Amino acid sequence: MKFSRDRKKIFVIFFILFLLTGGWYYHYGLQPVNPKDSRNFKIVEINKGDGVFTIANKLADAGVIKSRLVFILEALRTGVYKKFQAGEYAFNLNQDLHQIFKILTEGRVVYHKVVIPEGLTLWQIAEVLEENHICKKEDFLKLAKSPEIAKKFGLPGPTLEGYLYPDTYYFPKNTHPGIVIKTMVDNFWKHWKKYEKIAKKEGKSLKEVITLASIVEKEALFDREKPIIAAVYLNRLKRGMPLQADPTVNYALKKFRRLTYKDYYTVNSPYNTYLNPGLPPTPICSPGEASIKAVLFPAKVRYLYFVAKGDGTHYFSRTYRQHLRAIRKARRYRRWLRRIRRLRRLRRLRRHRHKHIQVKVSYKKSAKKRHTKGETL
Repeated sequence: MKFSRDRKKIFVIFFILFLLTGGWYYHYGLQPVNPKDSRNFKIVEINKGDGVFTIANKLADAGVIKSRLVFILEALRTGVYKKFQAGEYAFNLNQDLHQIFKILTEGRVVYHKVVIPEGLTLWQIAEVLEENHICKKEDFLKLAKSPEIAKKFGLPGPTLEGYLYPDTYYFPKNTHPGIVIKTMVDNFWKHWKKYEKIAKKEGKSLKEVITLASIVEKEALFDREKPIIAAVYLNRLKRGMPLQADPTVNYALKKFRRLTYKDYYTVNSPYNTYLNPGLPPTPICSPGEASIKAVLFPAKVRYLYFVAKGDGTHYFSRTYRQHLRAIRKARRYRRWLRRIRRLRRLRRLRRHRHKHIQVKVSYKKSAKKRHTKGETL
């Protein structure tokens, strides 16, 4: 009887110790990994369909939680595991288990900065988004090229070319392309409101302004020249002259490279403004505000021609004879620029070689000094 009583006591003691140890461990598992560390964080990606066990393993492997077991038990006890959302998360090491649960249930995902510069085409925007893991290029283009989507947003269409406003955006990883498009189009409408009344007063439609602004965007490197280039194209349109804008041919080729004389008259496309009068069927890129403004507030000039100098600026002419002289002048200027660039490269090479020789000489001198010191010793 005495033996059985002792066994019971031992069992009770072990049971109490087990409860105390288990309670301590459970409490330990609820605590942050490092309560004092508010700077460091870990990125963890939760995929769609990941269960509570998989999530616990990912967080433990990343060093975000102290115990897989406690995470699973607490998630099951509270029922929060049913509300966990997929996405890419950033967890600070000073966050306890309930704070981590709150982040996962509220879907506080990481937002990535994406810069869409002025002058990008639809396919170039799609590449930027895919490179930043925002959405797949094919999925984005499928929606961006859809006439139904353009109609849904109240745009002239048939695609969204020109209407995805260039700006800095913040998107979570694997965002639905529809959300990306809506964000960019909404941003376009927000900026267009400033110029809508002016365009109506000038008798210019949304499509005409954005299409011409997209050509100006591709032609001009500096904002100060945009109103002049816009004026050249508007003057040509008034006279019934073809625009003869190189970027429209580049857009038809889907390659923005230097064109040859053959390209102007062999590229059979409605976007070729050497062969087709008036504006191209759609914008050829997403223009920035400066280009839109230039079309609505063009310079008061009578220029009909311009030619690139090679440094980002242009020579402007009123007559074809002046234009031919400007072409010869531009060629001479480009040759001079090439010579200057070559000379600068040569100077840089000489400086580099001179430094390399100096290093070798100083190394030889130091080696000789060490050798003579060794002899005297």
